[in-house]
Amino acid sequence: MNETDDQEFPEGPSKSQRKRESTALQDLGEALEALPADRLARVEMPDALRDAILEARRIRQHGALRRQRQYIGKLMRSVDPAPIRAQLAVFEGQSHAHTAWLHHIENLRERLLSDENALALLIADHPALETQRWHTMVRNARKERAEHKAPRAFREIFQELKLLIPEPRQDLAPNDEADETQEDDHE
Repeated sequence: MNETDDQEFPEGPSKSQRKRESTALQDLGEALEALPADRLARVEMPDALRDAILEARRIRQHGALRRQRQYIGKLMRSVDPAPIRAQLAVFEGQSHAHTAWLHHIENLRERLLSDENALALLIADHPALETQRWHTMVRNARKERAEHKAPRAFREIFQELKLLIPEPRQDLAPNDEADETQEDDHE
C-alpha cells in the first residue's frame, strides 16, 4: 500500500463498533421507553425523540415496535447520551434507595411483632407517638397472625411506619431542591 491508499480509507470505527454503538443507543431508548411517565418528563431530550418514545409505548405489534425502536436509535445518534444516562443512573439509585427504605420498614414491623422490647425502643426514638394506639396495633397484628386472619393491623402498622420514618431524599437534582425550598416557604 502506498500513501494515497491510506488517505482514501481513513481510520475510523469499524462496522462492528458502529453496530455496537447503534445497539447501545437503541437500548438506551428502550430504557427511556420503560420509564414511568413522570420520570420520562424529567429527562431532557429533543421533542422529536420524546414523541418517538411515546409512540413506541402505544405500539403493540412486534415488527412495528422493532422499527420504532430502530428509529429511536437513529434519533439518539443526534443527541448526547451522557446526560440521559446520568439521569437514568439517578433514577436507578432512587429506586434502590426506595426499595431499601421499604425493606427497613418491613424489618422494623417484623421486629415490632416478634420482639416485646421493639415497641418500647420505637417509642423512645419517637416520643410523640400515641403509645396506646401503637400498643393496640401491635397487639391486634399479633392476634391476626396467630389466628390466621386478614392482616389489617399488620398493614396499618406498615402504613404508619411509612409516615413515621421519612424516605431518604439524598438523590434530588439541584432544581428539585430549589423547588422544594420554595414550596416550604409558601406553606
